[in-house]
Amino acid sequence: MQRIKTLVFRFLVVNVVFFSVKLTIAKDDEDWFFNPTSLFYYSTAFFMIMFTWEVNDWFIRKAQQRSIHGSMKMSEAWIILLKSISIMLPMAGLIYYVGLFHFGFCDDNVDPWLQWRTDFLRAFLIGSTVLVFNMMYHISKQKQHIEQRLAQLSQEVTQSKYDSLKSQISPHFLFNSLNILTSLMYQDRDLASDFVSRLASCYRYILDNRDQDLISLDKEIAFLDSFMFMMRVRHNDALDITLEIDVDTSQYMIPTLSLQMLVENALKHNKYSPEEKLHILLYTKGSQRLVVRNNLQERIKKEPSTGVGLTNIQNRYKFYTRQEVIIEQRDGNFTVELPLLKASAIEPVKLSVS
Repeated sequence: MQRIKTLVFRFLVVNVVFFSVKLTIAKDDEDWFFNPTSLFYYSTAFFMIMFTWEVNDWFIRKAQQRSIHGSMKMSEAWIILLKSISIMLPMAGLIYYVGLFHFGFCDDNVDPWLQWRTDFLRAFLIGSTVLVFNMMYHISKQKQHIEQRLAQLSQEVTQSKYDSLKSQISPHFLFNSLNILTSLMYQDRDLASDFVSRLASCYRYILDNRDQDLISLDKEIAFLDSFMFMMRVRHNDALDITLEIDVDTSQYMIPTLSLQMLVENALKHNKYSPEEKLHILLYTKGSQRLVVRNNLQERIKKEPSTGVGLTNIQNRYKFYTRQEVIIEQRDGNFTVELPLLKASAIEPVKLSVS
């Protein structure tokens, strides 16, 4: 349906342009449009503008497909405009040459070369104007799309940070943490001190990075270490987390709190005890992906799954890379593969989430 609307719009534009030009130069003849010369100019103008317009759109689509964000740079826009014009001009020159010199669509009292130059210049001006307006339309549409994606990303980041912070400061979480601290103060004061330090570290990490959508992998892993320490103390070592990271973690970035979100997802949907530990393995596949895998020990009474957390991570990655987040459940394991973003090739986007 959209394609039909586009073609109808272009058909109207071509006709408006042609008849506007024709009315300014037409002679006082009743058959000023139905004579062979007018039909020649109408059909050639229609073909050239429609063809060049389609070619221009094709160049734009290709440029957008090459871009992560589905957009094109201004330098690419100028190159596309020049390419489109370079295709249009030889075609216009050839068509008018054949029409004027071989088919005689030229008045007897007019020099054919003068007529050819006039037609060629008019085709250049009209075609270039149409292409410029088309480029402006796509740039405007692209700007609107980027603004919508930024607004969507900002909302997703805000929701992610809010959900994570809410889970940390919820009455249930604080009640359990205080109970653990009370017990540890009598049993192991050193462990209690470490527990408080890790709890403060988690809060500090969330607050310090609440406006940052991407974070270096080393900082995210350091935060996850503090979080998992608290979870192990709370659940009496029923959790086992292993890291096998073979890359320089300071050189790669991932969405903030994405690892914690995946670990919380594993804790939410699986049962675990000191006898039946929940094993969580984080490892790298070359320098391209970070894998988070846990064994499946599904709860008898399953927690309702909204899938919001995983969808949030997937959408945030789409803003930075064409590589997909892979989610698999097989061989008794639940696996999520996250693309590793090279820090030197991407600049973190700061968003206001106040």
